[in-house]
Amino acid sequence: MKVITANRLLNGDVVWLGENQNWVERVTLAKVFEGKDAVASGLEVGATAEKNQEVVGVYEMDVTIEDGVIHPVRLREKIRAAGPTTHPEFGKQAQAVSV
Repeated sequence: MKVITANRLLNGDVVWLGENQNWVERVTLAKVFEGKDAVASGLEVGATAEKNQEVVGVYEMDVTIEDGVIHPVRLREKIRAAGPTTHPEFGKQAQAVSV
């Protein structure tokens, strides 16, 4: 299982491709892609958004689903989903959202 991620060009926030080709700010709201064709389709949407200067650095990332909640697999992606590691009072951690 994979999701498509990037950074919003306007402010640098980490975003994930959600339903209806919208970029969402929580990995838990991302659209999950299964299979090479589905992932390729998601990456095409990302490439178009990159071309339209909405996002930058589009790529796929591995996820698991536990109790109906999307979780990043790699540590790097867990950090990106939680926000900056500078201090827990800043970033996405400050909003007390489980990732």
